[in-house]
Amino acid sequence: MDSEKVDVAVIGAGISGIAAAKFYLDVHPNCNLVILEKDRSVGGVWNAERVYDTFYTQSPLGTWEYSDMPMQEPPKEDMYEASFKAKHTSHYLETYINRSVHAGKTLRERIEFNFNVHKIIKDDDEWTIFGQDETRKTRTLKSSKLILASGLTSVPNMPILPGQERFGNPIIHQKDFGRSDVLSSSALKRITVLGAAKSAADLVYDCVEAGKTVTWLIRRAGPGPGVFVPSPSRRSASAAYSIGTLRIVATLAPSLFNADSWWNRLLQRSWIGRRLLTNTWKKLDKDIVAEARFDNRGEEAKSNGFEELRPHTPFIWQNQGAGLINRPHFWDTVAKNVQVYKEDIATLDRGVICLENEQTVPADAILCGTGWIPSLGFFDHDQLAKLGLPQAIGSYPSAQAEMWKQLEEEADRTVLDRFPILATPPAHYREPIKTTPYRLYNNIAPLLDRTVAIVGHVLIANYFHLSECQAIWATAYLDGKVDLPPLEERKKDVALFVAWCRRRYLSNGDRGHWMASEQRTYTDRLMDQLGLSSHRRFWLWDSFAPMRKKELPRLRAEYIDKYGRGTAGVNHKKPLASTSRGLGGRFQAWKLRQVAKANPLPGPPQAKNSTRSVYTSAMSTHLPNSYPFLIRIRLPKHMAIFSRSARLLTNMAR
Repeated sequence: MDSEKVDVAVIGAGISGIAAAKFYLDVHPNCNLVILEKDRSVGGVWNAERVYDTFYTQSPLGTWEYSDMPMQEPPKEDMYEASFKAKHTSHYLETYINRSVHAGKTLRERIEFNFNVHKIIKDDDEWTIFGQDETRKTRTLKSSKLILASGLTSVPNMPILPGQERFGNPIIHQKDFGRSDVLSSSALKRITVLGAAKSAADLVYDCVEAGKTVTWLIRRAGPGPGVFVPSPSRRSASAAYSIGTLRIVATLAPSLFNADSWWNRLLQRSWIGRRLLTNTWKKLDKDIVAEARFDNRGEEAKSNGFEELRPHTPFIWQNQGAGLINRPHFWDTVAKNVQVYKEDIATLDRGVICLENEQTVPADAILCGTGWIPSLGFFDHDQLAKLGLPQAIGSYPSAQAEMWKQLEEEADRTVLDRFPILATPPAHYREPIKTTPYRLYNNIAPLLDRTVAIVGHVLIANYFHLSECQAIWATAYLDGKVDLPPLEERKKDVALFVAWCRRRYLSNGDRGHWMASEQRTYTDRLMDQLGLSSHRRFWLWDSFAPMRKKELPRLRAEYIDKYGRGTAGVNHKKPLASTSRGLGGRFQAWKLRQVAKANPLPGPPQAKNSTRSVYTSAMSTHLPNSYPFLIRIRLPKHMAIFSRSARLLTNMAR
């Protein structure tokens, strides 16, 4: 069979895959890059085939978009507080791939839709991809570089239910809910929802609103129901997002990515610091749980089993699922209209669910909000082990398992020495460990292969911001621009992250990819390793400056200024000196303007009155970083942020 040759193959056209392809082409505009997508549209969990009318985003408007193309504001009827319907994200991504052009070719023209990848192997320093395209034709592609962006929410985690062959009614995963007729069918009146996290909660609410009789079934052996945070108003959401991305606020959690400074040592290793943290976490958890009013709902809610929805472990530990409530009167609706059971299924019979406690639940359909498994089925066991990707415990080479055990035990002692508070977590359920964790340097790079980068395989708050930062680092990594530590140091670094993740995020942390509170500090690490500084601020402002979209155009411009562009995947330009904050900054700023004029960065056209071109945006905000004492310090703005943050920390300490 003849094979097709490409320079770079990207697996997956979700948020991370699009961002990775876009930035790689920004640096290598003439590269022969192809994106392989198994669905008929882009977006992964946000693609047009999977979203439904009552599916909402979890991030506020203005933050859930790429930095080089603002999203058009949805109509008011499609918004709930700061959240908006997911169909607008689907439309946004479709528009984005049409407007992103490199060497006369849009991103859409580079995507092979309905391409099902069956197997990927490495042979003679080249990746071979076997798959089937939309015409059912078997094809083989060869690529010198691979970007894996297959994601964490593509393969449903479908439970194996005893007796399901006798049930006779639909059993549907949340992935296929939008394409089903569950809400519209008059024949499906009694719905049972399995699961305890955000997706299950959305399914429950939507079915109640559609007039169905709903049972919510949560397994007895598990981490328990999710923690659901009230959706703030649009104005409050913007302020909360800004405060939540302050580096000073990041220090309130025991994060591996925080600098080992006197301030962090005070918070994490002194009794007064740990007391401040504990009180802050308790206050946060108390406020979240109070919204549900578990203790004063009356007999109706009690008989409906509403108390079973009380979280088992505090929110800060993230042992169970968590999400934003973006439905009106969510808790009232559930308390009055939903029967909740925390019980295991004994068996299914014709139209009936038989529980272990001998109760029966009639059901015309079962909806599974039971989560996902990583999309990695195209690698064999040996390849998974070489790349540091999860696989079944029993198939992992014993020699490697012993090596990692020793490294992670040593790393665990380091974690507890640095974060004593992690030694005494609250009582919690621990899922049985069935797979090895992710073992990637910076959660992107395999330890033994510089021709592949894995992006989007972490659990984090905002995938748009994450994807752009990972895209920059992954491009540098594939081009050999990252100065990596020696192999043994990288192994210790990976083991340290895995050990910390297990302590910090309990059962979810066993997977080795959970970073719910580390958005800012993790992306800081990626950019700092590349020697980029335009995302930083001067002195104290660095700790009190919120994360903004405008940082990303500056970073992209700075990267190209520092490392240059390449042709057909090979960087040929002599690197310029990195932009600094010293007295040479003015000359470097002038040089960056000359680069901007001669080499306009390709990408979607900018909307009127929106973010300007990346180079112009970079220059308009770069000079204050070089000369904070001379030009546009903007003291009132920064002092206001400082003041709000100080008040927040004071209130948390009370």
